[in-house]
This record gives sequence, structure tokens and C-alpha cells, in this order.
Amino acid sequence: MPLPKPARRQQYHQRNVRCTGYLRDDGLWDIEGRMTDIKSHDIDIDDRDHGYVAAGEPFHDISMRLTIDETMLIHEVQAAIDAAPFRTCPAIAAAFKRLEGTRIGSGWLRQTRELVGGVEGCTHLNEMLQPLATTAVQMLWPVRAARTGERAHPGVINTCHTYAQDSEVVRRVMPDHYKPAKSDS
Repeated sequence: MPLPKPARRQQYHQRNVRCTGYLRDDGLWDIEGRMTDIKSHDIDIDDRDHGYVAAGEPFHDISMRLTIDETMLIHEVQAAIDAAPFRTCPAIAAAFKRLEGTRIGSGWLRQTRELVGGVEGCTHLNEMLQPLATTAVQMLWPVRAARTGERAHPGVINTCHTYAQDSEVVRRVMPDHYKPAKSDS
């Protein structure tokens, strides 16, 4: 069901995040993400060319590519900051190479915060890690399922209401992991 009709309004800002997964010819997988922030009005920024960011021009234009294998091990990270409010922003992109050798899975986002969080990274590149990881999972679970016959990975249990350990979905799709709800009596 769509959202209800909004009140009268004017667009002021638009953020787009797009993630795409690719199978490479060498058997590895690329997950690419791009995030743009575009404002519908000029923003004065002394550190940008001409002293401002024009309406419709990207305030942020940030990309990242994770190259992974089927086990979600990250082989290579490439990051680029093509537009940002400050000239110093692009310099931090290389820091994301620290993610090479890590594995997307439980606890990975916590690990990324230790490696490239705060002043060791970029808020917006860090924000992209969640949708990139989700894209990797969405891309690879059918591949792994075809190989293993597993319809769903037990790691998703209790991650949302549909995958609650006492849900009908878990009972049907992962019966070995189903645990009926305890009765109140």
C-alpha cells in the first residue's frame, strides 16, 4: 500500500543510493554503490569552486566498489569521492582499503566502525556499507542456495518479525530451526 497523499510541499533535498551486484569473469563478485545528495537551492561553501554548490549539482557524489568471493570475503575495496563540500574530503577514500580481508557477515559493520569509523573514515562512505552488504547478501544467497539446497540461512533467524524463530516462515522454510512460542499458561 503506498503512502497517503502528502501535504503541499516543495522538494528541498534528494539523496539517492544505488547498489548493483555483478558477477565478474574471474568468478569474483563486485558490489558497487553510489550515493548522491542534490539540493534544490544554492549552498554557499567557501571551500568549493566558485564558493557555492549550485542547485541541482551534487553536494555529495560518492562511490564504492567491494570485490568479494562467494564466502563474502572482501578481496578489494575501491572508494571515490567525486563531489563533497570540502576539498579535503576525497583524501580519506583510500582508508577504506582497510576493509580488505574482512568478511561481510554478523558483526561486520561493528568491525568496519573500528577500522574506518569516526575521524578514520567518512560518514557517507560508512553509511554506504550497510546497503552494499545487503546487496551482497541479496546477490549471493540464491547462488549459495542453488549449490547447498538451503532455502534460507539460519543467520537470518530473529533479524525481523518474518524470520522470528516461532514464525510460520521459519517453520516452513527452516523447520530444523523452528521453535514454537512459549505459551503463557
